[in-house]
This record gives sequence, C-alpha cells and structure tokens, in this order.
Amino acid sequence: MTTTLPPAPDTREPAPAPARTAAPADPAPARPVVRFRNSRPDLLLCGALLCVILLVQGWNITHFPTLSDDEGTYLAQAWAVQQGDGLAHYTYWYDHPPLGWIQIAFLTWIPALIAPETMTVASMRFAMLVVSAACAVLLYVLARRLFLPRWAAALAMALFGFSPLSVVLQREIFLDNIAVMWMLLAFCLAASPSRHLWHHFAAGITGAVSVLTKETMLLVLPALLVTMWRHSHRDTRKFAVTGAITACALIGLSYPLFALLNNELFPGEGHVSLIDGITYQMSREGSGFILDDGSGSNGVLRSWLYYDTVLPLGGLAGTALLLLTVGWSVTARALAGPALVVAILAVVAMRPSGYLPAMYVIQALPFLALVLAGGAASVAHAVLRRAPAGQLPPGGPRRPASGRLARGARLGLAGLLAAGAAAYVGPHWYEGNRAALTVDANAPYRAAAAWMRHEVDDPARTRVLVDDALWLDLVHDGFEPGTGAIWFYKADLDPAVTKTMPRGWRDLDYVVSSPTVRRDAVDLPNVRSALEHSTPVAVFGTGEDRIEIRRIGTAGGAQ
Repeated sequence: MTTTLPPAPDTREPAPAPARTAAPADPAPARPVVRFRNSRPDLLLCGALLCVILLVQGWNITHFPTLSDDEGTYLAQAWAVQQGDGLAHYTYWYDHPPLGWIQIAFLTWIPALIAPETMTVASMRFAMLVVSAACAVLLYVLARRLFLPRWAAALAMALFGFSPLSVVLQREIFLDNIAVMWMLLAFCLAASPSRHLWHHFAAGITGAVSVLTKETMLLVLPALLVTMWRHSHRDTRKFAVTGAITACALIGLSYPLFALLNNELFPGEGHVSLIDGITYQMSREGSGFILDDGSGSNGVLRSWLYYDTVLPLGGLAGTALLLLTVGWSVTARALAGPALVVAILAVVAMRPSGYLPAMYVIQALPFLALVLAGGAASVAHAVLRRAPAGQLPPGGPRRPASGRLARGARLGLAGLLAAGAAAYVGPHWYEGNRAALTVDANAPYRAAAAWMRHEVDDPARTRVLVDDALWLDLVHDGFEPGTGAIWFYKADLDPAVTKTMPRGWRDLDYVVSSPTVRRDAVDLPNVRSALEHSTPVAVFGTGEDRIEIRRIGTAGGAQ
C-alpha cells in the first residue's frame, strides 16, 4: 500500500489583496484638526497675547489719535438710534448701510445708560476694545483652522495686535473695524473643521452682515468663497456653497428692500434715495494713482508707511510667496483665501482713478498679518525640513553625525533669521507706537468743549457750526441737537437745516473752526462766509491743528 504524506503546510505569507482604487483626495490639507476650546496651550497663549494687546491698544486711547469727524458722525448716528430719533442725527441719506452704527449703539449702550454725559468720541473709544479683542481671537482661531503651527498663529495675532497701524486705527470708532470682525468670523466658519452645512450657511450670513456694516467688504466675498470651497466636504460642497451664497444674498437684499418699503429706493422729488447715495459714492472725485508723487492716494500710502512698513510690505511679500507656491505648498493652498483678500484689496487700491480713504487699510490688516505669518511658516518649514524616513541609516533611528550637524545648522539659521526679523521690527514698532502711547493730541478739542460749556450763557438759544467730533459734547452741554449745535456740512447741504437759516450765515452765533471745517469750507458757501465774517475769541493749539472758537460779528443774537 502506498503511503501518502499530507501536504506540507504553506508557510508563505498570503499575497496581498489587490489595492482598491483610492478615492480622489479632498483638497483640504490632511492635518490634525485643532479644537481651540479644548487645547489648553492654545487658550493660554492666545489669552496671554490678548491681555498685552488690549493693554497696548487701550493705553492713552482717549488722547491719541486726534478725534476725527468720521468718528463723531458714526457715534452721533448711534446716539440718534439710542434716543429713538431715527437712523441718524440728521436726515439719513443712504451714505452707508445703517447696521454699522446700530452695532455701535449696542456697544455704547451700557456706558450711555450709566453716564450719558460721557458719550463723547474720546470716552466711547473704549467700546472699540471689545471689537479689537474679538478680531485678535478670531484671527488666532482662523490661523489654527488653516493649519498654521501654534507659533505662527501667535505671530499672526501679534503682528495684527501690535502693528502701529492697528494700534492707531483700531482705537477709532470706524465701521471698518466692526466689519472686519464679522468677516473674520465668516472665515472661521468657512474653515470649520466640522464641515457642517450650517457653519457654511452661517458664514454666508456673517459675510452679509460684514458687507452691511461697511459696503466695501463686498470685495472680500470672493476670497471667502475660495476658503469655503477648499474646506468644505467634497460630498456636500455644492450644497454648502450654494446655501452660503443664498443666505448672503437674502440678508444683503434687506438693505434695498428697506429703501423700497420707505419709497426711497429710486430718486424723486422731496426725498433721499438709495440710488442717489450709491451714485454719490461712486462718483466721488478720485485721489489719484497711489504711486504718483503728490497724489492724494500717495499721501494716504505714505501715512500708512509712516506708522508701519513691516506689516503692509511684509504682508504683500508673504502674499506673493503664497500665491507663487500655491501649486506645491500645503501652507500656500490652506492660505489661498486670505492671500486672495490681500491681492484683491491691493489691486483695487492701485486703480488710477478711484478714491482711497485712510481707513481702507483696516480691511487688510488681519489678512496681511495672517499671510505674513504663513510666509514665515513656509520659510521655517523649508529650513527645518527633516530628511525622509527612508534616508535614515539601518539599524535604528539615530541619525549620523553629519545629519545631526546639518539639523543643528538649520536650527541656527532659523534662529538667526528670527533674531534678525525681531531686531528690525522692534525699533520700528517702538517708534511707531510711542506717539500712540504718550502723545495727547486731543487737548485742543477738550479745551474748546470746556470753553463752550462755561462761556456761552444761553446754550439753548445759541447756534454753533461745529464738526461732528464735538457735536455730542455740545448736545450734552445743552445746545439744541440739529439746529443749535449744527454739524457744519448740514448748514449748506441739508434742506431741513437750511430752511431754519433764512439769512444764511447771519443766523449763526459761533463757528468752531477745526482743521476739518477749514479744509471743507471751500465747497460750502455758508460755512465759508461764517469763517470770513467772524473773529476768534479763543484759540487752542497751534499751527494747522489748532481749534478756533470764532464769534460771528453780525449774528442774530450774539452781540
């Protein structure tokens, strides 16, 4: 009988199953998701930076910079909302959407209830610290959601918070500051690691709120959509983007709908209109090409660079670096949206015939800081990049001596670059921030307000032309809002005021001549005549920044 042995066991490893075809990679970078609220190091670092930023931005806030007429206008309009007198302290003519100063009214509601007499421009600047704090925290969160390392997120927050441009401009009661806060929130929602549909719908809503706060934020919406597209899930991307656009459009259309319901959408006799307001804003005289010496836009650029060259120029360089490397750099792809914001705003600022306001740069500041920090992170990654795992020597993870020396050299180079950057930035920012922390630029305004309070015998029957930086001071001191304390523009441009002045400038008692009044009087006949037919009774300050209180010689009751 033939004996057969059982077959020998097969000791070979089973052949691997054929690999499945991988699904297309999602364009969002595959990196660990950072949950800010659950990360103690992030919370501690962000909190510590925030305390220092608020200290720097709040120190000397009532004294510097000089009070501006725009600040006074927005605060006066917020005061009118609080008083229930409508959307503005004069006729609301659709110069800007009213949502901005409605928010200011909420920010100043508590101090106004506690001490109404302190609701003046200087004291109410403290309300802007709330906005500054929110912007700084949102910028840190956005940097982490865009996969920047912790140190780079802290760098972005520090660049934004300590730049002299931020310290000066974020103190002021500008609609741009509030609009930037809402846009940063929209970007944080668009880059949400959860990728919930409601996050993207909310991003569309907050983007619309930003635009209704300051209409120029409309320029930033394409970059918001880029960020949302990159960070949304591929399976729900079309729904997310469509829902965000729909939500943004519906909220945005509430503004023209408001005008339509008030019969103020189209021009007509006897009423203001949204179309007229838009036409005026679009037809404003241009300030020239930004690089032409002597143009108004070039003067604005020089004023920005006077305070800080690091953030504007460094941010533009970071934007160029990120956009040029977006094809192969993960960091560049993650920061494509913020880099696009800077690029769009820079292109618009370069148009040769447009009008460039001084506060325009506020919209770019957080994104400049973000792309500059992102550029620094890209350079650091290139310098400190480790050797691939396959190049390690066999027998263990220890690197050869030459590898350790190369690693040490890269670390030394990175430290040298960081020290050089700090050595350059520190002295420049010290000089730029020194005035903001030490100079009292508003002493003439305070002295003029005190003179009007103590020297005018019958405020209720006295009529004064004044800029809006002092308008609320006079109202609190007993001058009649609107017709007693008169915002100087309205003496020529608002029929509701001019009809109370049948004799023109002769029906006025005083004119408080500030730099703004003197500059714009050229195009305002009543204001110009009031200045020409008046004599100074008190002068505060010297040079171009002086404030004169001038008595009108032939006034109806001031003899």
